[in-house]
Amino acid sequence: MESVPGVNVTGLLRALSAGDREALAQLVAILYQELRRIAYRYMGREREGHTLQTSDLINEAYLRLVGAQNVQCEDRIHFLALAAQMMRRILVEHARSRAYLKRGGGTLRTSLDEGMTVAPDRDPELLELDEALLELAKIDARKAQIVEMRFFAGLSVDETADALNVSPQTVLRDWKLSKLWLTRQMTPSKK
Repeated sequence: MESVPGVNVTGLLRALSAGDREALAQLVAILYQELRRIAYRYMGREREGHTLQTSDLINEAYLRLVGAQNVQCEDRIHFLALAAQMMRRILVEHARSRAYLKRGGGTLRTSLDEGMTVAPDRDPELLELDEALLELAKIDARKAQIVEMRFFAGLSVDETADALNVSPQTVLRDWKLSKLWLTRQMTPSKK
C-alpha cells in the first residue's frame, strides 16, 4: 500500500479526530484506491445483480463517516479498518432490508478462506456471518477485529498485527481459531 508524497495522512487523521470534516474528504480522496479495493472485495462476495455498486458502497461509507461523532483513527490502517466495518454494516443493512433473513436448508456456507468464490445469492450468508461475528465480538473482541481486518478489509497479517499492536503470530493464531469458531456457529447442527 502506497503513501502519497507530500501528504501528511497522520495529520489529516488527527484533524479528523478533532472533528474536521474537510480532513475526511481529503483522506477519502487520498486513500480512494485502497477504499475501492476493500469495496471491490465486499462486492465480489455479493450476489450477482446486487443493486449497490463499488462506488455506491464507498460513498455510503463516506456519508456515514461524515455523520459519525468522535471518529478516532490512529493511522491509515485504523481508518481503512473503520471504513471496512462501515461497508460491512451497509451491506448487512441492505440484505436485511431486502428480507433475506432466511436460514437453513439450501443456504450456501461462507468460507472464510482468502479465495472465496462468488455465489448467486450471498445475502443470507452475509447476515449469518454478521450474526456470528457479533457473537464472537461478545466473547473475544480482538478475534472479531482480526476477522474484520483480514476477511473484510483484506489487510495482511502484518498490517493487522500493527493495527492491533500484537505480534503476527498472535494474528495467525487468532485468525485460525476465529475461522473454526465461526464455521461451527454457521454450520447447522445435525439431528
